[in-house]
Amino acid sequence: MTAADILKKYWGFDNFRPLQDEIIQSVLNGKDTLALLPTGGGKSICFQVPAMVMEGICIVVSPLVALMKDQVENLKAKGINAIAIYAGMGKREIDILLDNCIYGNIKFLYLSPERLLSEIVRARISYMNVNLIAIDEAHCISQWGYDFRPPYLKVKELREIHPDKPILALTATATAFVKEDVVQKLEMKDAQVFVKSFSRRNLSYVVYDLEDKHKKLIEIAKNVKGCGLVYVRNRRETAEVAHFLQRNGIAADFYHAGIEKELRFQKQEDWKTDKIRIMVATNAFGMGIDKPNVRFVIHLDLPDSLEAYYQEAGRAGRDENRAFAVLLANKSDQLILNAKYTDSYPTVDEIKKTYHYLGSYFQLAFGAGEALSFEFDIADFCKKFGLGVIKTLAALKFLEHDGYIALSENIFLQSRMMFTASHEDVYRFQIENSAYDPIIKTIQRSYGGAFDGYVKIKESDLSNRLKLSYKDVIEILNRLQQFDILSYLPQTDQPQLQFILPRRDQAHLDIDVKYIRLRQQIQKDQVSAVLSYASTQLCRSKQLLHYFGETNAEKCGFCDICLAERKLEEASQLKDKIEFEIATLLQSQHYSLDDLVESLETGTANEKIERIRELLDAGKIKTDGKKYYL
Repeated sequence: MTAADILKKYWGFDNFRPLQDEIIQSVLNGKDTLALLPTGGGKSICFQVPAMVMEGICIVVSPLVALMKDQVENLKAKGINAIAIYAGMGKREIDILLDNCIYGNIKFLYLSPERLLSEIVRARISYMNVNLIAIDEAHCISQWGYDFRPPYLKVKELREIHPDKPILALTATATAFVKEDVVQKLEMKDAQVFVKSFSRRNLSYVVYDLEDKHKKLIEIAKNVKGCGLVYVRNRRETAEVAHFLQRNGIAADFYHAGIEKELRFQKQEDWKTDKIRIMVATNAFGMGIDKPNVRFVIHLDLPDSLEAYYQEAGRAGRDENRAFAVLLANKSDQLILNAKYTDSYPTVDEIKKTYHYLGSYFQLAFGAGEALSFEFDIADFCKKFGLGVIKTLAALKFLEHDGYIALSENIFLQSRMMFTASHEDVYRFQIENSAYDPIIKTIQRSYGGAFDGYVKIKESDLSNRLKLSYKDVIEILNRLQQFDILSYLPQTDQPQLQFILPRRDQAHLDIDVKYIRLRQQIQKDQVSAVLSYASTQLCRSKQLLHYFGETNAEKCGFCDICLAERKLEEASQLKDKIEFEIATLLQSQHYSLDDLVESLETGTANEKIERIRELLDAGKIKTDGKKYYL
């Protein structure tokens, strides 16, 4: 089948969006390709369609677990075999999934960049019939990018394993410098570069410098129809702002990563299906959610970078209809952003102390811990050792860059299990241990394929069917695991931290000081760009496009700056027209003020009187107290 046939059969579209077809043809011709498409530009189609055209499996590297899971589920719903491997999965589970990629009919293998650090993953990839290597959010490979992820530097090793396979790098946010850096870091050969303008003609950018942001928030929510997103700085604010909207009669809810998982999924679903009109969230919300009819995105605080702002604001108006991206920022916010920048850089000693505390927190002996993964509650960690969260996160990022640890985002992994004993051994165990027979039979009836690989299970379902308590079900599953009958992986909803190297003492911990200084300078430049965007009286869209390398962009005509300029221009034109009419009338005769105002055809009574006074003050017309004349 051709690319167009695949698009029609699986996605139901008759035509590709701008640049999609050209990018796909470049990949099908075996060319290394870099594609810059703005948020909502249909990046996933660019690797999913050509991978379906070609024989073999497509490896997709993505830093966002939520996005990976969402894309895998969407592909499965279309009847396309896809799997994802990320932090938090057990070794045996990963083993089985990788085998399926070699011997089964899997078309897409999604990997988090941290997984590429694993020798077992790299070794198994060498046996796969790979047709394409797709790198999503490719800006993460550049240390000049706004969201640099050190494990992304390992991505180029895929090229070493499959040197003849094309690489497709995709991103929605990259400056000209980052674009060049991506090509270099991925060692792309004769890269074909496709750039769609970052201009969003339907998106109106607005900035308000206000002390009372909440009043403006209500005004926007009541005047702009449709659903919206409100981004705030922290978890506490999500609930406060949502409750404030509710008190003002607006259907709103809040979302952050600390909410219990089932409730979080429900909130997300309520917003996607328009049961909730406005979602107030931290910037973690929105990744992997393709909701086309968002009419406004409001930031109640200054973002950390223009890249982040463009991506978050770009969640509005994906249906190409008019939408608004509103930034509510005042002088206090500028001080907070500068303070956050200052506070976020730990010293080398602080980084070493953080590493030492990690060893104590997880009770690791020196020389131990290599390749071990742990659930990591950063709030509990910081509380235990009296650390600040922002500075600790920065220290962890530097330790990640230097190759000591790997961090994953907050994820939800449903409980999984598989039988590790053979059919015969399980049957024999049931006869010899009749107390376990009901749960084994229930698992076999409820979850097909549990002898072939890990299957998702719900302990609550088993509890209802067996008339046992939830706690008893977990206890029995753990016992069956101890008897080597099955492997049981309980659900988790925590970020994962992996020790890449054995724990070292502080004397043998090498920290890259030059890199810390480089990141400081990059962040300083990013903060300056945000402050400039919020305060400079130039077309907002033009400022953003210039930042992303589109130096010859025209004014958008509908941001707050352009609308203010248009209003001034229209007022000036109105004045000129009234002046022309006044001069024409007074050339033929003298008029009283009332008669002159009544005779003028342009403007309101107040606008006419105001213009007459201005012309009088300028000496262009005269009066004797009763009549007006030239």
